[in-house]
Amino acid sequence: MGFDRLIEKIKETRNPSVVGLDPKLDYVPEFLIQEYMEEDGCSLYSAAKAIFAFNKAIIDEICDIVPAIKPQAAYYEMYGYNGMETLEKTIRYARLKGMFVITDGKRNDIGATMQAYTAAHLGSVQVGENAFSPFGADALTVNGYLGSDGITPLLEVCKEKDKGIFVLVKTSNPSSGELQDQLMDGVPLYARMGDLCEKWGADTIGKYGYSAVGAVVGATYPAQLRELRERLPHTFFLVPGYGAQGGGAEGVAAAFDKNGLGGIVNSSRAVMCAYQKEGCDPRDFAKAARREVLRMRDDITSHIDL
Repeated sequence: MGFDRLIEKIKETRNPSVVGLDPKLDYVPEFLIQEYMEEDGCSLYSAAKAIFAFNKAIIDEICDIVPAIKPQAAYYEMYGYNGMETLEKTIRYARLKGMFVITDGKRNDIGATMQAYTAAHLGSVQVGENAFSPFGADALTVNGYLGSDGITPLLEVCKEKDKGIFVLVKTSNPSSGELQDQLMDGVPLYARMGDLCEKWGADTIGKYGYSAVGAVVGATYPAQLRELRERLPHTFFLVPGYGAQGGGAEGVAAAFDKNGLGGIVNSSRAVMCAYQKEGCDPRDFAKAARREVLRMRDDITSHIDL
C-alpha cells in the first residue's frame, strides 16, 4: 500500500534517487545508432531499437544501486508507435531487473478518458477472457488541475493493484510561480494542491506513513520543498530539478523526513550523458552512467540520515 515497495527499494539500495530515462538520439552514442541503421535503415524503427539498447545497457549497470527509473513518455512518443513499443519494453525490462518504474506522463482528464489513461499505464485492459497490462508501470505522474474528477479514477486502481501517482504540486520550471504561487485566501495554490494530495491519499497510507498519492515538488525551490514536507506528512515526494536544472543536494535534503525517507530525487540528462561530460570512450556510456549515479547517491546521502 502507498509507496511501500518504492521505500523498501530505497532502503535496500540506500539510495533515494531515480534515473530519468528520457532519451533522444543526441544522447545515444553514434556507434549504437549506426549499428541499428545498418540493420534497418534510417528510420523510426532503427532509432527506437537503438534507444532500447541504450536504455537496457544503462539499466543493467544501475539496477543494483538505483531503486527506480522514470521514463518520460514524450521522449518515446516522438518516435511514433516504435517509440511507444520501446517505452513498454523499457518498463518491462526494468521491472524484471527488480526496479520500481514511474512513468512520467503528466496525464489528466475526467471520467472515461481518465479511466482509459489509468488502464493504460497502471491497470489492465480486458480482451475477451484475458486481462492485459499495456504498459505496466508502478506509478504515474498526473496533473491535478481538473480537481478530484481527474484523480478519483486512479485511486481504486492504486488500492487494488498497489500502484501510486505523483501529482504536480510545485514544479521545478522557472515559470511555475505564475500560477502555482498565486494566493487563495492567503495560501499559495501549490499548498492547496498539496492539501488535496493529503486528502486524496488518506485511505491508502502504508506502513511507512506515506500514501499512494505523492507530489512532484522541484529541487529548484528548496524553501517551498521544506514548507511542503512539514505541511504534507503523508505525501511522498518526487523531486525533479537536481543537477542540470540547478537544484543541489543540500536543498533537496528538505524533501526527507527524520528517518531519511519521504522523497526520491530525479536525475535524467546527467546520467544518460555522463559519458559525454566525462569525455570517455562512448562504448563506456553505461559504466559512466553508473559512476554518475554513485556520485549522485553519495552527494544526496551526505545530507540526510538514511
